[in-house]
Amino acid sequence: MSRRVVVSGGGTGIGRAIACSFACAGDDVVIIGRRRDALERTSRELNAETGSDRVSFRSADLSDPEGAGETAAAIAAGGHVDVLVTNAGGVASGLADTLSAVADNWLADFRGNVLTAVLLAEALLPHLSRPGGRVIAMSSVAAVRGAGSYGAAKAALHAWVFDLAARLGADGITVNAVAPGFVPDTEFWDGRRTPEVAEPRIATTLVKRPGTPDEVAEAVSYLASPLAGFTTGQILQVNGGSVLGRG
Repeated sequence: MSRRVVVSGGGTGIGRAIACSFACAGDDVVIIGRRRDALERTSRELNAETGSDRVSFRSADLSDPEGAGETAAAIAAGGHVDVLVTNAGGVASGLADTLSAVADNWLADFRGNVLTAVLLAEALLPHLSRPGGRVIAMSSVAAVRGAGSYGAAKAALHAWVFDLAARLGADGITVNAVAPGFVPDTEFWDGRRTPEVAEPRIATTLVKRPGTPDEVAEAVSYLASPLAGFTTGQILQVNGGSVLGRG
């Protein structure tokens, strides 16, 4: 039986791989993002790949309460949601040469990585399948290794995951996070795929290679599966062993 899956940030990179994994398994997938052109292209490509019309899209700014609420209402009008993957995010890129710029960067990373997850999830909570619903937040190895405002924002997602898991456990809904390591085949690393960037990150792994979007998507698929019902409130790290056993 097909499930109904929502993937924010689903137009490119890891989000696209996650959406593809679900659609190829026969699930109906709604991808969300800000860039309508990327969403249209991805939904068209995935539908052609699967030979179906399983992938649809909605363009929205999920860091805005109104945008998140309207998006959730439109999705809920189509029925309950079995799996929610909050993947939208990014890194503030402005120069932080003044205190005002520092504040802008921190606020931008919080809005882009935390509010995009929290607002969409809170709006969809009444519409999650009970029991059996799955919420998976996409974090980062940066959450346990530092990395300034971006790492702090991803670490905030961990605290939210722990709280939401406690809130929803009695309803049979699990809430977990996946924290990828260095996965360069994404737009996140555009313009930064140089040896100076890649080699130190690869060197910290135990497997001495970067990860792939499909490997991250496989971890998400497990947490979304029926047999993952006893796994909740966890941070699953997909980082090649660059961080050992730290949640």
